[in-house]
Amino acid sequence: MQEPLKFYNEQISEYKIQLSQVKKRLYASSMLRLAIFCLSAFGVYFAFGNGKLVAGIVIVTIVLFIFLVSRHTDLQYKRDRIKALLRINTTEIEVLRRKFHDLPDGKEFDRDDHYFCKDIDLFGRGSFYQYANRTSLKEGSGYLSSLLLSNDIENIKAKQEAIKELGQMPKWRQGFSAVASLVKTETPFNLIVKWLKGYQVFVPKYMSFLPTVFSLASIVLISLYFIDLLNGWGLVFWMFLGLGITGGYLKKINKLSSDTSKVQSTFHQYQKLIMQLENTEFKADLLKEKRAVILHDKVSTSKILGEFSKILNAFDQRNNMIFGFLGNAFLLWDLRQSFRLEKWIEGHGNEVESWFNVVAFFDAYNSLGNCAFNHPNYCYPKITNGDVVLKPTKAGHPLLDPNKSVLNDFQIDKEQFFIITGANMAGKSTFLRTVSLQIVMANVGLPICATHSEYSPIKLITSMRTSDSLADDESYFFSELKRLKFIVDEIQKDRYFIILDEILKGTNSTDKAIGSRKFVEKLVASKSTGIIATHDLSLCEAADDMPQVRNFYFDAEIINNELHFDYTLKKGVCQNMNASFLLKKMEIVR
Repeated sequence: MQEPLKFYNEQISEYKIQLSQVKKRLYASSMLRLAIFCLSAFGVYFAFGNGKLVAGIVIVTIVLFIFLVSRHTDLQYKRDRIKALLRINTTEIEVLRRKFHDLPDGKEFDRDDHYFCKDIDLFGRGSFYQYANRTSLKEGSGYLSSLLLSNDIENIKAKQEAIKELGQMPKWRQGFSAVASLVKTETPFNLIVKWLKGYQVFVPKYMSFLPTVFSLASIVLISLYFIDLLNGWGLVFWMFLGLGITGGYLKKINKLSSDTSKVQSTFHQYQKLIMQLENTEFKADLLKEKRAVILHDKVSTSKILGEFSKILNAFDQRNNMIFGFLGNAFLLWDLRQSFRLEKWIEGHGNEVESWFNVVAFFDAYNSLGNCAFNHPNYCYPKITNGDVVLKPTKAGHPLLDPNKSVLNDFQIDKEQFFIITGANMAGKSTFLRTVSLQIVMANVGLPICATHSEYSPIKLITSMRTSDSLADDESYFFSELKRLKFIVDEIQKDRYFIILDEILKGTNSTDKAIGSRKFVEKLVASKSTGIIATHDLSLCEAADDMPQVRNFYFDAEIINNELHFDYTLKKGVCQNMNASFLLKKMEIVR
């Protein structure tokens, strides 16, 4: 088992050395290009008057420059990748130190009408998403959020195996994330897919051979011109003929060029990510299943995408004014490349969405694998189908400092309800969110904050943070009633773990006690499972009449005129409340 902090520090040391070496090579590359330019300038100066020698020097210089520019670009990419890896490892060290509030918080995924996300700090500043998310792609971020929101209890063992395997591949994960972080997208993924699926072909089929025939004819005519068998007007006529043929489609070609220029970088980078997946063998069935989507029997997906990138690069040459003019005049260049693009889109356009979804899946699952790697002491819940719903040992909240967090053991069985009482700030709400996150993390396939756990998969539904709505002219109490109605309706359709915090807060004490008792009776009668936290001690009397209900509490003590909490879950009903003590302590009342 690798110790995360040690691993990250070792990676930083290694990448700093590599970055220093690459920077030296980049400097040498820049100096070499400058030297070649100076030498060629001197060569042209001293050979001036000798046309063939000057032409030779110029040609050799251009060839060398093209090679060196390509090599320099590769070095720049390598430098950027190493910088990305350094950022990744530095970030992980900061997160281990509980400094993660500057990371993306996923607030765009938050939903008021969801089963639980608003109540358990799933998104937003200081949220579990902000703590766990390491996606590099927008599509990966969306995929991760959908996993957390899904309430999916199927195939948990398969998810666990996938996360466990990726958790043990930190270098591979970081390499994938580094490349993904360099993807620069001008057009959103969904618009690219929509464009590919809805693309209308405009280049005639005879363009499959006409540009080749026209190019060969151009070579012949140019050769005839140079051996004085064709006058210049004949060549000019042929040039305008080529421009005329291309000009008939110029408007549509320009539109195609504009569209493809926005996706060029995306396809180039996704090709690298897919190649990384193709070159990696996985053992977990879920990972193998996803990887199989990008595997082709004859030609690899990365080669198919590479072909598309080459076509896009060739098509992009039209933006060179001289080449664009001569290429269309004598080679019908735009029509040739447009035909190749359309043929590729017809052949593979419908597959791009599934390929890119695989990349998004691995980007999201890398975050889950990273979360597992960062917590080697967490446990993967043992999945059961018995009477036990959730039975963790030393359970805690993953966002609390492990050096300060108080861990609890508990067991809740099917059709059982806990009523939890306790003093203010004693730990009730934290416990509810701990249980909620344990269920969410277990359903996703993550290891949970516990040393051991048994879990019978169940969906989660909560009511903990109901708020009023001035915009909808809706009172707090009515909002809460709507939420409780939503819960009642949902438990008729499926099996849920219900977590409630102080229900019916918007009414008077007597009415609240009566209504709360009736609601608990309804939940118990529906054979539901869950936890209710309350300050209403009369609700605890339900345990006397219903064997499914059990009372637990969090205690508070006043020692040396100071309030102390042990944050430990205990059986029974809380007898020590602290509101009046705090009012006096803070000199609000006497």
